[in-house]
Amino acid sequence: MLRRGTLRRGRGAEEGEPRDPLDPAQVSRVRAVLALGGVPASELPDGVQQVRLKLLERAADGREAPRDVSAWAAVVASNWAMDYHRARRRQERLGERLASLRAESHAVEESKVLSMAVAKGLDELTDTQRQVVVLRFYADLSVRGIAERLGVPEGTVKSRLHGAVRALRARLHEGEVV
Repeated sequence: MLRRGTLRRGRGAEEGEPRDPLDPAQVSRVRAVLALGGVPASELPDGVQQVRLKLLERAADGREAPRDVSAWAAVVASNWAMDYHRARRRQERLGERLASLRAESHAVEESKVLSMAVAKGLDELTDTQRQVVVLRFYADLSVRGIAERLGVPEGTVKSRLHGAVRALRARLHEGEVV
């Protein structure tokens, strides 16, 4: 079990102390591989710990230590660097998705607020103004179609629409909705 690396390393250690499965040269090589793999300096100690952990797991499973611990550790460090970048990209994509969901939620919320303000504003209009607004913007009728339907001149429809839209706009600005 871990005899190759730990015998060399463990000679100076006292009996009760845990032995580091990586010697200083191997640690330096692992750090270099991680740095070349684009891992930030603040994450290098974590990467070295992960390599140590893999080596200790191997020993705990009863498997023999790798023939060349230094080369094995470099490969594990390289794999860890790739996993590190994959995890960061996953986190970034997750953050982007959450941000877009928040934006959609915010837009829906704003739309609800606007709808409620418009409904409240419609309630405050006169019956004739409300009638032309509903026919124009909800029934999608032209000014001529509204005039024919109500039996009033087109100028009257335009006048009522203008007054209604002005009143709605004032209401929305008053309530700081728009």
